[in-house]
Amino acid sequence: MIGSFLVLSILTGIITGFFVVLYGLITKGLTHLLFWGDPIETISHLPIWYIYFVVIISIYIVNILISKYSTVREYGIQEIAEGIAENKLIFSLKELFLKIFASSLSLASGFAIGNEGPSAAIGAMIATKIHQFLNLPKDLLKVAISVGASSGIATIFVSPVTGITFAMENIAYKFMQNYASYLILASVLGFSIGVYFLEPLVFNYTLGKSLNYNYIFTTLLFIPIITFFVYFYLGLKDKVLFFLTSKLSFLHKYKSLGLSIVAGLIIGTIMIINPYAVFSGHELVKILINNNMNLPFWIIFIIIILRIVATTVSLYANAVGGIFISLMSIGALIGYGFGEMVNYFYIIHLEPFYFAAIGAAIFMGVIMRLPFTAVVLALETTYDYNIIVPTGIGVVIVTYLASLKFDIKKFNLRR
Repeated sequence: MIGSFLVLSILTGIITGFFVVLYGLITKGLTHLLFWGDPIETISHLPIWYIYFVVIISIYIVNILISKYSTVREYGIQEIAEGIAENKLIFSLKELFLKIFASSLSLASGFAIGNEGPSAAIGAMIATKIHQFLNLPKDLLKVAISVGASSGIATIFVSPVTGITFAMENIAYKFMQNYASYLILASVLGFSIGVYFLEPLVFNYTLGKSLNYNYIFTTLLFIPIITFFVYFYLGLKDKVLFFLTSKLSFLHKYKSLGLSIVAGLIIGTIMIINPYAVFSGHELVKILINNNMNLPFWIIFIIIILRIVATTVSLYANAVGGIFISLMSIGALIGYGFGEMVNYFYIIHLEPFYFAAIGAAIFMGVIMRLPFTAVVLALETTYDYNIIVPTGIGVVIVTYLASLKFDIKKFNLRR
């Protein structure tokens, strides 16, 4: 049994690594193809009608694929595990490639979603097939799915420990003591492939293990700010979804076409206003945590609002992808803005990009209820105690404060 599971983890890690790298490269290639280069640089030079056309047609194609193949839509890892165990979800190789294409098209056309959901799902699909091929006991299926999910996350984020933690917090907590080694093996293998082809988020300003207590003190000032934005995000998201599902319900009779036109017009308009407010947010996080952007407060606030709307509309439109990195981008904007504000009022001198990293981890950890993953992500991205310690403090306290008002649950991309 141990030998068979060792084989499963090795095969899952290697195969998932290559499939997720393929997914990442297809997404990047499609983005440059649709927008004639790097969209951040080219969108301002493209015809407005063309931008709307790309967004509407792309999400229409995605919705047509979902209507024909239900497994193409975005599922949470827990959903996948339960669906497979109850024989409600059956994935074929064709559907695996269609899911890769649908998610790549969703991301490439500008929808504000991340690539961690499909990456985890790709790993889960592959692990399921290998589990069946090796004829392993059914009660180990969820463990196998966790192995695949962690490998997929580790590959796309080029972060092995984050992949392991993500899977454990999502589904494999019960099996941590007995099966953690298999998650580690699959994640490290996926990481070793991903790091050769893909670019990780790298924090260039680390102070390493020297702890500056100013950042811990300032985190106490940051907690009410980011708590306000957690409330703001959840409230605005619900209002936007209510408007789309009730006030525009007359468009639902046109099914995929009506949905695609509404979502495409909104995302296209946001893209024209500011391209940083759409797409996955990966580049935005990388820029903010490495101090490569200087923005006025009012621009930061506008981008935050636009990204919240774009993320919500992307969920409404059935764009195939997760919200992990999209939430990180919102948190990074909040943190960077806070850092600039503190320096502006001379409360205490600190580096805004530090709070961009702290805000990214806390905001994602609170909204997705993944506190341990948030701390590990901060660790693996920055290797800096001045990020890790404030993140640990912030994610616990903000989660408590948010739970006083909201019943926060892990989101699925379809309601």
